[in-house]
Amino acid sequence: MRAIIYHTFGGAEVLTFGETDKPEPGPGDVRVKVVTVGVNPLDYKRRYGWVEQYYPTTFPAVPGLEFAGVVDALGEGVTGVAVGDEVFGWTRTGAYAEYAIAGDIVPKPAELSFATAAALPVAGETAQRVLDELGLRKGETLLLHGAAGAVGQVAVQLAVALGATVIGTASPANHDFLRALGAVPVAYGEGLADRVRAAAPQGVDAVFDAAGHDALPVSIALRGGTTDRIVTIADPNAADHGVPFSAGGTPPEQARAWLAEHARLAVEGRLTVPVVEAFPLADAARAQELSEAGHVRGKLVIEV
Repeated sequence: MRAIIYHTFGGAEVLTFGETDKPEPGPGDVRVKVVTVGVNPLDYKRRYGWVEQYYPTTFPAVPGLEFAGVVDALGEGVTGVAVGDEVFGWTRTGAYAEYAIAGDIVPKPAELSFATAAALPVAGETAQRVLDELGLRKGETLLLHGAAGAVGQVAVQLAVALGATVIGTASPANHDFLRALGAVPVAYGEGLADRVRAAAPQGVDAVFDAAGHDALPVSIALRGGTTDRIVTIADPNAADHGVPFSAGGTPPEQARAWLAEHARLAVEGRLTVPVVEAFPLADAARAQELSEAGHVRGKLVIEV
């Protein structure tokens, strides 16, 4: 089968487009024919070897966490899903390939395109997980770094729906977009603390760092010097600041429940994750380069 493979850590140049063996489903496994893959910052971070403590790599590796596709084959003992079913979720063998062994999956609503479905799993689970870890409640104020990225957008929408005020950091070009989602945008960079205090004179109750780039020191200052209720998904040096790094661990049944709920909200038009560009599988390296460069408003996807 066609796939993107890498044999060593490094830049996008280590990604090769070629042929590899089609994975065979063992007992309890579901094999899927991948239609669309969601591209995530974690993809390039794993490629560099930056997150080995959380996501260990076995070479040769196929990148990619989330997908939308069609059930292709079932291992012994599988129930509740049939060959031909349209599904989406996570893979266990890498999504940048024609076929993969599925991880946690749910049925894809007919009203959702494969591209939209592939954009939901990682952003939705990550945003929901961190908001839960922060214990965000109605009436509170959330500072969200990286609000215009895919995870940030979902977090904005979920937090606003909860009844929270969201102060979202982003480049000025994304401010109107964030206002439309219900956030109060502020520009990142020098003077950020003063801008946040002006936007939220009542103070900041919790901080969600989806950007990295030294956002934690200013976050701690805005929380009055405490690291309480600050969580990052983007700063690998979080421990140096006494801040937890959220790297997953959601129970499978909870992840599936969240994914089904987010799909329902997307069908109803109450949750949006715009797909800003689609790439063929052979151009996966270019997709990762754009992801690594940052400033992508929404999701990049790969069409297999």
